[in-house]
Amino acid sequence: MHVKKMMFLCVGFGILLLVTSCAPSFEQRDEVVEENQDETSDETAIIPRYNISDENYRMLIDNKLSKARGVIVNQVANRLDIDEFEEGLRRHSKEHFSTDDYYFQEGQYISDDIVYDWLERYSDEEQSSSNPLGLNPEIEDETSHEQQQDNPKYLSHVLEQNYLRRTEDDGVELGGVSIGIAMKSVYRYQVEEYGDYFFEDIPQDEMLSEANKVAKEVLQRIREDSSLSDLSDVPVMIAIYREEDRASIVPGNFVAKTYVPADRSTIDNWESVNEEYILFPSSTARQKYPDISTNLSDFESDVADYFPNYVSVIGKGFYINEQLQKLSIEIPISFNGKAEVIGFTQYVYGLVTEGFQNYYDLEINITSSGDQESLISRKAGEEEPFVHVYN
Repeated sequence: MHVKKMMFLCVGFGILLLVTSCAPSFEQRDEVVEENQDETSDETAIIPRYNISDENYRMLIDNKLSKARGVIVNQVANRLDIDEFEEGLRRHSKEHFSTDDYYFQEGQYISDDIVYDWLERYSDEEQSSSNPLGLNPEIEDETSHEQQQDNPKYLSHVLEQNYLRRTEDDGVELGGVSIGIAMKSVYRYQVEEYGDYFFEDIPQDEMLSEANKVAKEVLQRIREDSSLSDLSDVPVMIAIYREEDRASIVPGNFVAKTYVPADRSTIDNWESVNEEYILFPSSTARQKYPDISTNLSDFESDVADYFPNYVSVIGKGFYINEQLQKLSIEIPISFNGKAEVIGFTQYVYGLVTEGFQNYYDLEINITSSGDQESLISRKAGEEEPFVHVYN
């Protein structure tokens, strides 16, 4: 396999600096801890010495994969949704389970069999293929357009994440759980095997109503199910995610969340989450965020002045409460040599320093024939971008 070597340009144009000058600082040593599983058995886990940043959780090294590993890729159609659902749930978990006090572990309690049962349609015991655990609406006739349209499969996935904390005897124990509930925005269905697919849009208010029912039932089950007894008395954060269409080139977003203390089994209220991913250029971007749209349009014109045969500039903005948090840009160009890559990267570097404000994270990927040629990135608040050119 051919692996590209990376050269680092840290501040100046075309100046290559040592890797060590750009490397983050790390904590110094691994820790071996006892992981409490139940009253009769403890297992050893390792807390890694390295932490990428204070914004990230340290993850236990214990070879324990999720008990529902693989379910999400079978249930959520858009890869971008899978990534945002998982990463976004961790992001929202920080509000209740801080990265200073908690360690992350993939879900160890809700198994794949349980999740698959929950994702099916409800059917009572009188039916031949009964599933009283199903959390999607019951339906009598799968071949009926009307019944399919009136009773979509709203629920796509239930994701569990575990947050562990240190004990007084230098072990770790479960300190909190986050549950992500992924809901469809478009329901795709068939009325006959191998037949055509049909699509039904799901309004957000309808989706939220169904998600509320699902969340209440999931919470009740993890509090009362004997097979999930370890989750009966820990704090639970629940967040609802609305998927994008399977063909979308931006992911969906979280729309609501709630926190349930360890001694509670009911949801009192929901907190609205105002997040969204915006594609640039698009009519939505021009209408909602004209300033950034104009900024990117000017940037595209400047790129065209240097490289008239490029394809286009594609931007994706992540907004919280209508404030831009991160802007990711891809510039696909056909290069005829490394000198062109370096020269163009220097040119774009100048455009970034002069044309983009620094109140949001910025990432620019310069690609050629699907391969990454260089990366320009800048964290919010920083003045100088950080540049990587690949060999």
